[in-house]
Amino acid sequence: MDSLLSTADAALRTLFAQPRASRPCPTLPEEATVLAAPEKRLSGALMRVNHVGEVCAQALYTGQALATRDPKLKAHFEEASREETDHLAWTAERLQELGARPSLLNPVWYAGAFTLGFVAGKIGDRLSLGFVVETEKQVAEHLTGHLARLPQGDHASRAIVAQMRDDELRHASDAAAAGATPLPSLARGLMRAAAKVMTTTAHRI
Repeated sequence: MDSLLSTADAALRTLFAQPRASRPCPTLPEEATVLAAPEKRLSGALMRVNHVGEVCAQALYTGQALATRDPKLKAHFEEASREETDHLAWTAERLQELGARPSLLNPVWYAGAFTLGFVAGKIGDRLSLGFVVETEKQVAEHLTGHLARLPQGDHASRAIVAQMRDDELRHASDAAAAGATPLPSLARGLMRAAAKVMTTTAHRI
């Protein structure tokens, strides 16, 4: 019962509460961000997609933590989730600064990601860790793509995305070191396809 209540609390906090970061936002205050209207719209859309990714990260780790029976692995997922909360807070704050809104479909994204995380966890801990490795690698690739698309003058968004990418690569490395089993190529392809649908939709909605 405690685990279920904690899981429900995590979902409500992610979707409806103002997230609070434990680390300072990695913006560059000495470099002022001045954007033209089209650049501001592009940055807002890209940061909305990144915010959706962090909503999904919270859901994935929460689902995996609920599914595992290994206390050490549960603690691993919970610690990764806490660090992802920083990303959630940073992207939410940047959306507000850009005058953009979060995705209207965040509850849908959360439910889907939580289900994937829970199912992966029930299949087996090593496969669940493999899911983390592949997810974080794909997210890091996605963030690299955003660094290429974000306006050069949007120093704040670029600093946030760069730090997020470094953190995601470290999460992938930590999961691999914990004994992850590589996912089959079919699973990796399906994950890329699902991510494409999510990012394309969240860019606008």
